[in-house]
Amino acid sequence: MRKFKKILITGSSGTIGTALFEALLERGYQVIGFDKRANQWSKKLNKLTIKGSLLNQKDIKKLPKDFDLIIHLAANARVYNLIINPRLALENIVSTYNILEFALKSHIKNFIFSSSREVYGNQKKNIFKEEDFNLYFSESPYSASKISAEALIYAFAKCYKMNYLVFRFSNVYGKYDISDRFVPLLIRKMKRNKDIEIYSKNKDLVFTYIDDCTDGIIKGIEKFPRVKNNTLNLASPKSYKLTKVAKLLKKFLKSKSRIIVKPGRIGEVEKFRADISKAKKLLKYQPKHSLENGLKLTINWYSKFVKN
Repeated sequence: MRKFKKILITGSSGTIGTALFEALLERGYQVIGFDKRANQWSKKLNKLTIKGSLLNQKDIKKLPKDFDLIIHLAANARVYNLIINPRLALENIVSTYNILEFALKSHIKNFIFSSSREVYGNQKKNIFKEEDFNLYFSESPYSASKISAEALIYAFAKCYKMNYLVFRFSNVYGKYDISDRFVPLLIRKMKRNKDIEIYSKNKDLVFTYIDDCTDGIIKGIEKFPRVKNNTLNLASPKSYKLTKVAKLLKKFLKSKSRIIVKPGRIGEVEKFRADISKAKKLLKYQPKHSLENGLKLTINWYSKFVKN
């Protein structure tokens, strides 16, 4: 018997939101989305999505109060954009507070949050465990917004007996992403043989294929009563230099694009490799997609659904 009968996903029209929404419906869950944007990928999901902003109390009041679980994915999620406009980071914090307040007033006791590897910052470590988080290594307004959101969740858990899971993601890529994130941006440019700019020759990060991300979230939902009140790295266990990812995409796309390496930008994490032993132990989490396989699947999806 399922623990959760009705689930709310905020940010349900985004990349992770759309993929998770579909996967939960396929498994028979009752799911409602909440997003300020329509879902461009699925008419079915769009019909199940309440349009609104977490910054607007009138919109939040549209939401039913009988959810068993809230999955909070909504966020302004471009690190450099939030450096240019730090007010977007404040919106992330306020949105998280508002949905937590809604949960409290509606007596919804279970909460899952999408955090980020950005909370670790640039520390002199090769592999990051969950306890390696350090406030003093906050690199950007975006990382500060995720740190603040996590702090709010931990506070609500202690003060109001709210149950939570916090997942720290890293560079989730794949279907439903046509944004200016690294992988989709490079695919679009390389299809046109345009020059590619990479900031920092040494940047070495984890890239997680979308299905591995949603698989981990669903494992968290299914095991929630036993694993609640934990923070977990949910990511691929291997890291790759951005130049390596670019070269693989160029090879797979048979592109003539030039790869131009520029100096790193302020506020961006340079190196991250996730220790996922905690997720393996608690969730039996095991990512299935290698970087090569994930990139090929993403390119195939682009070829079918996205015009050049």
